[in-house]
Amino acid sequence: MAISTADFRNGICIEYNGRLCTIVEFQHVKPGKGGAFVRTKLRDIKTGRVIDNTFNAGVKVEQVRLDNKKLQYLYNDGADYYFMDNDTFEQTAVPSEVIGDNAQWLKENDEASILYAADELISIEPQMFVELEVTATEPGFKGDTATNTTKPATLETGATIQVPTFVEIGDVLQIDTRDGRFIKRV
Repeated sequence: MAISTADFRNGICIEYNGRLCTIVEFQHVKPGKGGAFVRTKLRDIKTGRVIDNTFNAGVKVEQVRLDNKKLQYLYNDGADYYFMDNDTFEQTAVPSEVIGDNAQWLKENDEASILYAADELISIEPQMFVELEVTATEPGFKGDTATNTTKPATLETGATIQVPTFVEIGDVLQIDTRDGRFIKRV
């Protein structure tokens, strides 16, 4: 569906130069001399890069409908990750290239959000906060809790993060998947 620059809103997905982009920010500008234009910041959905672009007022662009589905992560066979729709029990295989770095936050039976644009799989986002068990870390020293020191810890999914020194093997931690930050011990 073609939309005009007057219909721009934050979060709308458009097709720009053959790529799918979401509008992060837009501003209508009417200079005293010359025609009006719209200054935008577009985020490329696949790469995450932000592009600055200026559209003349009234230009038509193609809007793309985004669908977000919550699916349950089942397992990984090395090449593909398998997800299941809890309503229809239909299984979907997703190539590991699409998942990328988010694979380190996927634990079996957890839910993930899968983003589709016109029946094309775009990205997979794990839950914002996940609870993972520590499988390997160095032992902490007694009484070393007063400072803000951290140590590396390996989690059950293979991810390595920085944790406080009081964390031990077997502890279950809550992790923020957006930046891989330790939140609390569960």
